[in-house]
Parts: sequence; C-alpha cells; structure tokens
Amino acid sequence: MKRLVLFCLVLGGCAQGAQKDLPSIAEARSLAAEWALVNEQAAEGKVTSTYVKTMRSSVRQQLTTISQSLSEPTAATIVNDLITQPDDAPPQQLRASAGQLKRIEDQLESA
Repeated sequence: MKRLVLFCLVLGGCAQGAQKDLPSIAEARSLAAEWALVNEQAAEGKVTSTYVKTMRSSVRQQLTTISQSLSEPTAATIVNDLITQPDDAPPQQLRASAGQLKRIEDQLESA
C-alpha cells in the first residue's frame, strides 16, 4: 500500500512538472513560428538585415532561457534542437518544430 501511495505521489509530481512547463512550451512554439516568419520575410527581401539579425538573436536568447527551465523531455529536445539551427534555417523546418511543440502543448492542456 505504501508503494502505491509513493508511486501516485511520484506520478503526480511528474504531471505537475509538465503542467508547469506549459507556458514555456507555448512561448517556445510562438518563438519558432516568429523565427520562421522572419526567415521567410528575409528571403523575400521584405525586412532589413538589422531587423532580421536582431530578431534572430532575440529568439535564440529566449529559447536558450526556456531550455534551461523545461522538465518535459521531448519539448526540451525540440527547443535544444531549435537553438542549434542556423540563423537562416528553412521556415518549413522551424514551423515543423513549432508544430511538434503545439502537439505537446495540446496534450498537456488536455491532461
């Protein structure tokens, strides 16, 4: 009986940790989508190089901060992968990562 109670407490703690990650995962998803849009606009010549450089730097810094606090392993892996992407990563690749984060976000919201 004690083991069952302990197991339930541990399992509950894991779920709470993942739930606490929900805002960070949502923010990381949004940042990945913004980065994709910046790269798309840059490829079309619609934004200045200064703007592009500033946005990419800001996104990377924010993702780095988020990665240090995530306890949800799959989301942490995705965010860390985003951080290692080149500045001019293909927008579709960045959107794919945003989509993966959205699926995790949806799962946590429905749990």
